Amino acid sequence: MKEGKVFGAKGTEVGNITLGKTNENGFIQHIMSGISYMVPMVIAAGLLLAIANIFAFQKDDLGRMVAWGFDRTDPVGELMYSLFQVGKVGFTLMIPLFAGFVANSIADRPAIAPAMIGAYIANDAGFLGTETGGGFLSAILVAFIVGYFVRELKKIKWPKLVQPLVPIMILPLIATFFITIVVKYMIGGPIASAMGAMYDWLTWMTENYQASTFIIGAVIGAMIGFDFGGPVNKTALIFGTAVFTDTVAKYGIEGANFVPGTAAQAAISVAPLGIFLASQIFKNKFTQTEKIAANSAFGMGIVGVTEGAIPFAATNPVQVITASVAGSALAGGLVGFFDCKFYGGIGSPLGTFIGYIEQPIPFLTWILCTLAGITTTALIIGFWRKPVVVENTEAKKAEEKQVEQQPAHAN
Repeated sequence: MKEGKVFGAKGTEVGNITLGKTNENGFIQHIMSGISYMVPMVIAAGLLLAIANIFAFQKDDLGRMVAWGFDRTDPVGELMYSLFQVGKVGFTLMIPLFAGFVANSIADRPAIAPAMIGAYIANDAGFLGTETGGGFLSAILVAFIVGYFVRELKKIKWPKLVQPLVPIMILPLIATFFITIVVKYMIGGPIASAMGAMYDWLTWMTENYQASTFIIGAVIGAMIGFDFGGPVNKTALIFGTAVFTDTVAKYGIEGANFVPGTAAQAAISVAPLGIFLASQIFKNKFTQTEKIAANSAFGMGIVGVTEGAIPFAATNPVQVITASVAGSALAGGLVGFFDCKFYGGIGSPLGTFIGYIEQPIPFLTWILCTLAGITTTALIIGFWRKPVVVENTEAKKAEEKQVEQQPAHAN
């Protein structure tokens, strides 16, 4: 019993599979924990804003949009205005929620309240005395500062008399006071100024140079398609989310910058769906096992999970990564160029029906943009691969049987 090893422990091998990861990236792990809690609020708030927006676009007889605003004298207009305000509340709260659960991933529940309060005041321009808040970057900094500060506080040997109060009162109180001082007098102002300048520049670029939307979307798409859910992929996803949420807070939903976030969503399913399409078009270049894996990749890709491409990237990394980056960049660039706006839903062609995406030609533009990337990936993989050599199994079995029947020779 003392010498026994736990079956299935992290890092151990079972057959050809290693269970768990022995070198997990802690930073990405904590960030993705916060995002996983933030996503439902992003979707709920985004869809409410999208529903309300449908009633806010005022068009002329030719169908051209001439004004944006709610007719509050009409009962439906008043309701949609209220939904719009509720959606804005969701976007206000999502950044503190994100920070709270990043800190929770680092130091558990005592870190949630200080991180949420710290992230909120770091995004309150009135509190900071600046023109804008610190955005997503300030929330990340606040979350990690609070998380590791609380982790160190938990190492202190508190007197037994106050130990019951430590997690629910003492640690949150000390950490909240600490992060308030840090935000107010150290990081709040500089980060708010830097983020405000960056978003002003991005908005200026996308409003004045149409080509810039394609370039920005293509860069984000290429990053999404590079490592199939790895650090580069997650960085692009986080950046897209940050630009969207921060510009919503600064300019309102009507002035928000959708380009990076929409490009990330358009690119996220390109690799797995491109592999599936290649397996259907170039059937002679995939083994039976690979075709089954491609079917699984389709199931993951159609709901916006890019990790379905990992088995193929592991066996042919240069080929699959090249094809994925090219197709993902094209999909991201096209949705940016055509001014698609992803409010919420699934990041695949199916997303045009599940969720809400504002696009020039309803339903069709998103499908064509994502299919362009998927097809590009499929063609690169298909033309790059060599046909599978089909062995004559009957001849092979006969040869093996003949060898078995030969008499053994003594040495």
